[in-house]
Amino acid sequence: LNVVLRRELGLFAGVRAVRSLPGVSIRFPDLDLLIIRENSEDIYKGIEHEIVPGVIESIKVVTRAASERIARFAFETALYLEREHLTFVHKANIMKQSDGLFLGVVREVAEEYPQIPLRTVIVDAACMQLVLDPYQFDVLLMGNLYGDVLSSLCNGITGGISSSLGIDIGDEVRIYEAVHGDAAELVGKGVANPLPLLTPAVDLLHYIEESKAAKQIAAAIEAVTVAGEVVTADLGGTATTAEMTNAIIEAL
Repeated sequence: LNVVLRRELGLFAGVRAVRSLPGVSIRFPDLDLLIIRENSEDIYKGIEHEIVPGVIESIKVVTRAASERIARFAFETALYLEREHLTFVHKANIMKQSDGLFLGVVREVAEEYPQIPLRTVIVDAACMQLVLDPYQFDVLLMGNLYGDVLSSLCNGITGGISSSLGIDIGDEVRIYEAVHGDAAELVGKGVANPLPLLTPAVDLLHYIEESKAAKQIAAAIEAVTVAGEVVTADLGGTATTAEMTNAIIEAL
């Protein structure tokens, strides 16, 4: 469904904010990363066919137009948010044509934004460096498949999906989403953490200029997670979904 929505609504940019959650004991506290993912093409687009029985071919599509659009979006976002630098993640050492095109375009666009230093890293090295020292990164730009994988990796190093939010952005439409998808297997069990829904809602409120409400909700969430008394099992507690939600409401 997500892939269909992105295609039909022209949501070319996937933005994943990954932040350490106050009060949650993790290896990397005070971490704040922004992952920007090109949503419209790459091998993740799912163009596959069977050539002969037992042989499947997948097609990786990369265009100059889409690469330039997402590169410009990434630098403009970094500039607007006053971020310090941008890292482009790729595999151009092997995929010299497809990732090579993307890399070349990113370097061209980077020349227009001297305020935002550009660093380029091969995807496997990026995975290792994120696990060893994620503080060296700030904004990360990458293609569709790499973005899907590294977003989940970054969720892991910040203690899970509780403090992450996903936004799919097009020219006229934005979708704020829970990064875990629908989690149908948890319906009715009362064990789901409410934060993956509340966190993107806070950013949505900021976007529609309801910052006062956004700050109040964010402060209530922080009060509950720092106290650590009424949180769900994934955060080390025993509270149900409703109990944690009610605790946040009471903290408002």
